[in-house]
Amino acid sequence: MDINGHINLLIGIDDTDNAESRGTGFHARQLAHALEASGHAKVNGITRHQLFVNSAIRYTSQNSSACINMLTDNIKETGKICEDYLVRYSAPGSDAGLCIAAYDEITEEIMDWGMRAKYEVLHMPGAYDIANRSGIYLQGFTGNHEGIIGAMAAIGLHATGNDGRFIWRKGRKELRDIEAGIFTAREIMNVLELDAISCLQGASPEQDDKIYINDWVRPILKDHKAVLITEKSEKQDEYEWKLTAKELIRTIS
Repeated sequence: MDINGHINLLIGIDDTDNAESRGTGFHARQLAHALEASGHAKVNGITRHQLFVNSAIRYTSQNSSACINMLTDNIKETGKICEDYLVRYSAPGSDAGLCIAAYDEITEEIMDWGMRAKYEVLHMPGAYDIANRSGIYLQGFTGNHEGIIGAMAAIGLHATGNDGRFIWRKGRKELRDIEAGIFTAREIMNVLELDAISCLQGASPEQDDKIYINDWVRPILKDHKAVLITEKSEKQDEYEWKLTAKELIRTIS
């Protein structure tokens, strides 16, 4: 609970879509907007988490789930908004699942469930057992409810602080609204309210270094921080850095 009496909640959703509909990431962003519109929530960010891709698992396209990190002064109202949204907007044929927990309720067992979901075929009874032991909310809404597996994995993975990439981030602009161009590190830090800009190969950009930002801006969750990953540029006379290619970001998030 923060100093103003707000509770830090993680909300996981999964399997809200079908082959023709918008994906779970879209639904996570729309749900976040609905939560903020209620006046009871302040969303900090939304992360996407990659889960196990295996023929034994039913999934729509990439088997990813989403986690909304937010502050609320009314857990009951927050839960109702989430439930109403999934009942109303989950696509036909989906198996929507919802998991809600205060950040300090998330146990090692829940985080381990998230890590296992990246490499194992998991099943609903195991998810319900963990939720019951931990006292957290876990509910399915459409289809056979299998989305609860990924929904709980999403909050567990987010809580580790080292998995996933941001598909929405509080800031002066949304990630999807950033236009390609050259920014100083300081400028892009301020626009996206990032915690850090880093490089996987060594030294990181200085505040006044120029970075080429393309139209796919996805900070990763690293050490519980929103970190934008860059690499050295070949065009040093124009800009010293550029965003790391999306293909690499996908492999590390």
